[in-house]
Amino acid sequence: MNIEQNKIPQATAKRLPLYYRFLENLHASGKQRVSSSELSEAVKVDSATIRRDFSYFGALGKKGYGYNVNYLLSFFRKTLDQDEITKVALIGVGNLGTAFLNYNFAKNNNTQIVMAFDVSEDKIGEDIGGVKIYNLDNLEECLDEEVTVAILTVPVAAAQKIADRLVKAGIKGILNFTPARLTVPSNVRVHHIDLSVELQALSYFLKHYPL
Repeated sequence: MNIEQNKIPQATAKRLPLYYRFLENLHASGKQRVSSSELSEAVKVDSATIRRDFSYFGALGKKGYGYNVNYLLSFFRKTLDQDEITKVALIGVGNLGTAFLNYNFAKNNNTQIVMAFDVSEDKIGEDIGGVKIYNLDNLEECLDEEVTVAILTVPVAAAQKIADRLVKAGIKGILNFTPARLTVPSNVRVHHIDLSVELQALSYFLKHYPL
């Protein structure tokens, strides 16, 4: 991003890809402008929050007119580095890992899983979704130096040890789908996605905060 990162709240930064995806859909449909209320309805974020998010980047729209779709799309493409490909390694080709390989971020053209690692002899050397599977024992030797992000879908008992190896190999970001809470250096970012916790939270809200 060209904007100073320390001026943008992390919550705002996490919403930017959501805005960008919707703007892509608007552009594809031929829509020229959009209001904050229309954005709000589509992405399920209140319009005041959207206006506040956009305000961090200067005057992106005009009162009474809304936002120019093409301008916003171009702006956020640059902001999110959409013209640069983020190469990703997948660690653990089980059921969830296999699903990732078959999907491979088909709707997100700047993020690609380019290699995968596993310990199963039945999988090593195979190709799933156009991605070759390597032996996890050879992670350090085989990891592409352009890969900066790893998706971790391994048994929880192995998660921290593998994370340590990924960090030493130069990985800067880990998307962790295991229940393990990983310990990494301050220059490495980890996003934890525990599906069982999310489901439990959803169930709780359905019971105690009915719509």
